[in-house]
Amino acid sequence: MKGLLGIKLGMTQVFDENGVVTPVTIVQAGPCYVTQVKTQNTDGYSAIQVGFGEVSEKRLTSGQKGHLGLLKTDKKHPQRKKNKGIPALRHLSEFRTKNAADYKVGQVLTVEQFAAGDHIDVTGKTKGRGFAGTIKRHGFGGGPKTHGQSDRWRAPGSVGATSGTAHVFKGKRMSGHYGDARLTAQNLQVVKIDPEKNLLAVKGSIPGHKGSLVIIRDSAKN
Repeated sequence: MKGLLGIKLGMTQVFDENGVVTPVTIVQAGPCYVTQVKTQNTDGYSAIQVGFGEVSEKRLTSGQKGHLGLLKTDKKHPQRKKNKGIPALRHLSEFRTKNAADYKVGQVLTVEQFAAGDHIDVTGKTKGRGFAGTIKRHGFGGGPKTHGQSDRWRAPGSVGATSGTAHVFKGKRMSGHYGDARLTAQNLQVVKIDPEKNLLAVKGSIPGHKGSLVIIRDSAKN
């Protein structure tokens, strides 16, 4: 299993030895910490929980601190687990894997688990664009500008059914909230990695704005 959490930094371009340019998105991936290991015997399935983004302990709740083992043990709370080298982390995410037993709590995951040429899936939240019409939201072509409709060519057109049905069917593509949704860009190629700066160069674009959180996994289709 290969998986990381990261921050989208922006887009640039990379030139190869032949001078061919490749548009890439730079992601600051990791370092991530294994915060929990789930096995078939204890949780009913095999997975690991990964944390990313060091913050001050003041930004976490008592429950989050207890989960990461940041609460001090005392006579009143002897059941609290001691810290296993995990700092205060802002983001947590779970990755399903059959080899969860091979990981340990506190283990550090970096971009070195990926290599140039690997194919990955990147999940993020798309940019929120507010309330949008049907043409912008769904890519409709619009109506004709002739025959008395020169002022309504961006209208959605007829949305209702006949008099027998007499209502708009559920799921009809209409105006509404556009963007701000979870999206996965699949089968993207890793062009370059920089272990010293924890950077990952991914070919093409990935969802989200600059500074947004992204989840990187092995490609499910390759």
